[in-house]
Amino acid sequence: MWVKGLAVFGAGLVLAGQAANAQDLLAPLSEVARIASETPFLLNPRGAGGDPQTSVAQPDTSAKPSANLTTSIQDPLGPYGDPGGVRSFLLQKGISYSLTYIGESFGNVTGGSRRGGVAEGRLDVQFDADLDKLLGWQGAIIHSNLYQIHGTGISRYFVNNFITVSAIEALPSSRLYELWFEQRLFDDQLSIRVGQLASDTEFAVSQTGTLFINSTFGWPNIMAVILPSGGPIYPLATPGIRAKYVPNRNFSLQVGVFNGDPAGAARGDNNPDPQRRNRTGTNFRINDPALVIAEAAYAYGLEAHDDIEPGTVTLGGWYHFGRFNSQSRDQSGRSLSDVDSIGIGRRFRGDSGIYAMIDQTVYREPDDPNDGASVFMRVSSSPTDRNLLDFYFDAGIGYKGLLPGRSDDTVGVAFALSRISRSTRQFDTDAIFLTGVPGPRRSSEAV
Repeated sequence: MWVKGLAVFGAGLVLAGQAANAQDLLAPLSEVARIASETPFLLNPRGAGGDPQTSVAQPDTSAKPSANLTTSIQDPLGPYGDPGGVRSFLLQKGISYSLTYIGESFGNVTGGSRRGGVAEGRLDVQFDADLDKLLGWQGAIIHSNLYQIHGTGISRYFVNNFITVSAIEALPSSRLYELWFEQRLFDDQLSIRVGQLASDTEFAVSQTGTLFINSTFGWPNIMAVILPSGGPIYPLATPGIRAKYVPNRNFSLQVGVFNGDPAGAARGDNNPDPQRRNRTGTNFRINDPALVIAEAAYAYGLEAHDDIEPGTVTLGGWYHFGRFNSQSRDQSGRSLSDVDSIGIGRRFRGDSGIYAMIDQTVYREPDDPNDGASVFMRVSSSPTDRNLLDFYFDAGIGYKGLLPGRSDDTVGVAFALSRISRSTRQFDTDAIFLTGVPGPRRSSEAV
């Protein structure tokens, strides 16, 4: 699980055909126009993750589940983009659908577990229904999306690393992802969402980070590694409920309660791979210890007359009510590396973590305020005694419209670091000392 040197090259293709998404179905066109006129640099009232867009470099397309896609192949196709006007007719009735396909190829030319190349792809089919238009049920929507995943993952078969190279990498399958009902109340200030949910669509989301293909720039790698089955993230959603309070455009507070293990624990003859234990996304588990996530976000610089460029500061934390094993000591206090150890780690009740992040627009081009540069940074920490990783950091910069006449293009560079916990490093040190066999001392992984 450690890599001294690694070189991975890849290419990708994204095709999207879509109508308005579920969140936008409830936004009156007059309100969208008003916000756009007040903030000409704000590309979308709803950015990745659901809060107002404050990153000018948020890309128009992304593989991240949190992305709010704003472009469609339907437009350049003209009349062929909507044969018979079916999509337009359904949209008038409150029903929209979208199909997004991503294809990628990667090659590992040095380092990792072995050299080789892969090709993979994902078809994302989404359906949304505005129940106000359909049934007169004001403020209610239904959303679902399904994945058809195919191909081979470069991390799983060639790199063997923590930080998955691609955000779409998963075992080949056709699976349900999210299926939920949402009710908005009090002039849309409060929304309650219940059903099969994914935490990586709304929590710990960096708008600028959605530009990058590595999975960690969506859901932070530390949580993907230490939570059971990776947590309720792509490709495994789970039953849950989420409440979000938005008193104004600047502030939001959301809390989610999820079933704590989307695939269930591997026991007996159960396959150790969570994606194989929940092959179709229809396990609908509700009896595992809960995972609770809470997050507060403050957006600033949203008005055209503000002196500061737009940005968002976010603070969050999570708690899992399950039991977790020590990474270095058994139940008697002996090192797990000792040949006389019982081999069963000391049990801890619960696990937790905190995170903080900032998305900040730092430059907008004078001739087009929708082009420019944004930066982001995230940090996260968890207890060292019961987790494989105990600290995470990432940061990056993106620039939209760098080349003249290419306002839809976005480029960027980012860095991420996952640190091996102190207790895990102690396990490696004990193993070398007690066995007398030289071996690696794991420290961190970075991309």
